[in-house]
Order: sequence, then structure tokens, then C-alpha cells
Amino acid sequence: MLTKILPALRGILATDDGLPRLVKMETATADAVKIAVPDDCGDIPAELRRQLPEGAQRFDIAGVGCYQAVYADGSGRVSGKVAVVTGAAQGFGLQIATDLARQGAWVALADINVAGVEAAAATLNQEFGPGTAFGVAVNVADADSVQAAVKAVVAEFGGIDIFVSNAGVVRSGSVKTLSVKDLDFVTNVNYKGYFLVVQAAAPILAMQHSACPDRWFDIIQINSKSGLVGSNRNGAYAGSKFGGIGLTQSFALELVADGIKVNSICPGNFYDGPLWSDPVKGLFRQYLESGKVPGAKTFEDVKKFYESKVPMHRGCTTPDVMKAIYYLVEQVYETGQAIPVTGGQVMLS
Repeated sequence: MLTKILPALRGILATDDGLPRLVKMETATADAVKIAVPDDCGDIPAELRRQLPEGAQRFDIAGVGCYQAVYADGSGRVSGKVAVVTGAAQGFGLQIATDLARQGAWVALADINVAGVEAAAATLNQEFGPGTAFGVAVNVADADSVQAAVKAVVAEFGGIDIFVSNAGVVRSGSVKTLSVKDLDFVTNVNYKGYFLVVQAAAPILAMQHSACPDRWFDIIQINSKSGLVGSNRNGAYAGSKFGGIGLTQSFALELVADGIKVNSICPGNFYDGPLWSDPVKGLFRQYLESGKVPGAKTFEDVKKFYESKVPMHRGCTTPDVMKAIYYLVEQVYETGQAIPVTGGQVMLS
């Protein structure tokens, strides 16, 4: 019931400035309102409204725990919103989470690298204040792990406003030689993983909307330019990304009734992140060793080759992508889109 009651409570407590965070208390205070919602309740928001006195801020919820509503007092672009970012222990995901925190969000950083994501969350709490960030373990390719991670986020913050599906992997190679193991690895994380996180998060966002019908919530997939155009000797990755855009469009059509916008962002090459720059598994090494770049002898040769394909002659950066994220959050009239952020390398027709 936790993943139903707390999001509904957040929605009911919404003000013009946004929804509160629900902070867990160790014990109930004297002014805590006692709430008991039957397991078979068919309309949780209505039941909560029936039990809640006006102005209540602390709650003792049977079977869930004691919580206090806390409202944001900042002025950032996502102030007071709860954001989840997968693949957030390093690279693009960590930088996205950091900027969301800088702009006032409470952020859950989710990653299979548990030590890395907990350390990253601790750093954000030190920089932006205690309670800003929370690290949670997740394997996006495992349904049980995803459900457990989403439940942990709701227990920590009370709900979710923005879900950024960023976790992704790549194994490049010719269709003639790529192993089925590598194909499955890429597909399970990039395609299946996106499906699973939306499956887990959508009911949370939908419950908040049910309790607060004038609010919209966001699911944003970090896709790739390879989701818009094919990629030579990189079919497993491009195929998973094309499939991701199909999911985005399908999710958008279904979830709009629940007040959920679903969009993809398709960045150009992010050379500074581990996807490209990891010295052992990164794309610079994979492309160099696979012979994908004719005549290339060094990582720098590979980088220059790809930069030459971009009209703006550089790779994509986190600030480029953050502008797209904030646009999608702020623009209510946008769903089902795949937005290129490629410096002109990929143009929509």
C-alpha cells in the first residue's frame, strides 16, 4: 500500500507551488493524523480526503509509517520536484542528477553500481544540503529489482515527478560476428530496461495525478541519435534505441490519460562519458579495434572522425541535454516526441 497511499497523499497536499516531499519520521508526534486505508479500497484519494482534516502536515499511516509533508522553498527550474535518474553513478546520469539537484529537485540516483551511486548521492547532499539526494541500487533489466528500487524511492520521498531513464550500454560490432550474448546484454538494458522502469514508475505518477488532476508528470528517456538513424557495425545498440522510441510513442498514447508525458531525448555523441571514453570498454576502443573508422590508429583519430560529421564540430554536452530536459518538463503540450540534440548531425524530416 505504501506505493499507493504516499503518492496519493502527495497529490492531495499539492499547493500552487507544487507537491511536497513526504519525510519519514521515527515516531508519530502528538499532532500526527492517524490514517487507515483498507487494503481493498477502490478510491484511495477519496478515502484520504475523507480522513484528513484541513491543514494536516504530519501523518501516522497504518501499515506504512509516520510521515511529514515538507515543501520546497527554492526557486530553481525543478524546485520541489522528485526526480529519479537511472545509470546515475557516473557519466551522463550523474551529471543530469547533479544539475537537477542544483535546480532544486530532490533526486534519487539509481544504478547497479551501489557503492558508486551511494557515494554520488553523498556528494550531492554535501553540496546542496542534507536530504537532497538518495542512492538506490537497481538492475534495470530485472523486474523485481526495478520494483524494489521504485518502492524505496517512494518510501524516501513520497512519490515521483520526473523519471529519467538514462541507463544504457553498448556493444558494437558487425552483424556477422556480434555474439548473441552481447545482443541480449544491450537489448535487456536499453530496451527491456526502459520498459520495466516505466512499468514500475507509471502507477506512481498516475496515482498522484488521480489525486491532483491538474498536474502533469514526466518520463524522459535518454535515447541517442542512433535511435533516429542507423549506425554502421552498431546494429544491436541502434536497434535497441529505435525500439526505445517505439516504446516512448506507445507509452505516450497510453499514459496521457494518467497525466503523464513521455518523451525521448536523442543526444549526439557524449565523448566525455564512460560510454565513449572508458579505456577498456568505451566506444573509442570498440570502434578503433573493430575498424569502424578507416585509418584510425588512436582514440583521438576516432574522435576527430566523428566530430567532422557534426555541423557544429563538437560532441554533445550535459548542458545541451539539460536544456532539452527542462523544456520537456516545462512544456505541458508535448508528449511522444524524440528530440534530437545533435548539433545538426541528425535533422528531423
